[in-house]
Amino acid sequence: MPEVPIRVSPLWQWPPRPYAAFRWYFDSWFFITVNGLIVALAFASYYLLGPRLGDVQGLAPGWMLQIWARNLVIVTLVAGVLHLWFHRLSMQGVRLKFDPRPFPRAGRVFTMGHQLRDNVFWTLASGVTVWTLLECLILWGMSRGAVATTSFGNNPVWFVAIFILIPVWESFYFYWIHRLLHTRAMYRFHALHHRNTDIGPWSGLSMHPVEHVLYFGSVLVHLAIASHPVHVIFHLMFYGLYAITTHTGFEGLLFRNRKRLHLGNFHHQLHHRFFEVNYGTLDVPWDKLFGSWHDGTEAGKAQMQARLKGRARPQP
Repeated sequence: MPEVPIRVSPLWQWPPRPYAAFRWYFDSWFFITVNGLIVALAFASYYLLGPRLGDVQGLAPGWMLQIWARNLVIVTLVAGVLHLWFHRLSMQGVRLKFDPRPFPRAGRVFTMGHQLRDNVFWTLASGVTVWTLLECLILWGMSRGAVATTSFGNNPVWFVAIFILIPVWESFYFYWIHRLLHTRAMYRFHALHHRNTDIGPWSGLSMHPVEHVLYFGSVLVHLAIASHPVHVIFHLMFYGLYAITTHTGFEGLLFRNRKRLHLGNFHHQLHHRFFEVNYGTLDVPWDKLFGSWHDGTEAGKAQMQARLKGRARPQP
C-alpha cells in the first residue's frame, strides 16, 4: 500500500499551488524518468535504427518490416527484462509490489492456459502489429506531403511542446476510450485485458486487436497537427512502453535499497482490482469529475460500493 489518498496533479487542486504543479511536471520528465527515457529511445529509433522519411517510398514491405522488427525487439527487451527482474528472478521479492500473490498464474481463462503465454502472444502478435501499421501509415503520409511536418529548426518551441502535450492528450483520449470499452457493447473486447487481476510487464499491452486499434488510435492526432516523425514514434512508444512499465505490478525499481525509478501506478492498479473505478490518469481528474474516483482509502472503497449499489437498485 503506497501513500494514500491518491492525489491528482496539483494543477487541478484548489487553492492554486504553482510550485507543486511545477514539481509534478518537472519530476515526470527529469532527470531519470520513464518519459525522458522514451524520448531518448524515440530519437535513437528514428536516427539510428530508421527508416528515415527519405527511405519511405510507397507502402513497401521492406521498410515496414524494418519498423515492425524494431518495435518487436524493443517491446520484448523492455517487457522481458522487467519480467525477469521483478517476477522470474524476484529481485525485490514483494517489496513495493501492489498484490503479494504470485505472478503469473495458470487457468482456463487464458487463451493458452497460462497468463504469461497469453500476455506475450497478444502483446506481440496484435499489439506490436497494430502499433507498427499506424506508425507506417503516418510516416508514409508525411513522406508524400499528405501529413504536415515540422522540425526543431523551423519551430523549436512547438517541437519541444509536442512532447509535453502528448501525455496531456493521452489523459483526455485514454479516459474516454476506456469508458467506451467498459460499455456493454465493447466490454467483450476489453475483457481480454481484464483477465489480469494481478499484473506483470507483459500484461500492459495484452489486449484484443479491436482494443489495440482504439488504444493506439490516439496517434492519429498527428494527421491534424504539424509534427516530426520523432513525435509520432515517441507517441506510440509512450502508449506502448508506458503500458508495460506501469503494469509491472510494482511501484518502483529498487537498487541498493533505494527506489531509483518510479514505475507502477496504484491508481490504475485499483482499476484492475475493482474494474469500474479509475478509468483515466492522474494528470487530468476526469474520474473525479464523473464519479468514478477511488483514492485508495477505505473511504474511497466505501464510496465506490455505495455508487455501485445505488446503480443496481431497481428504479421505481
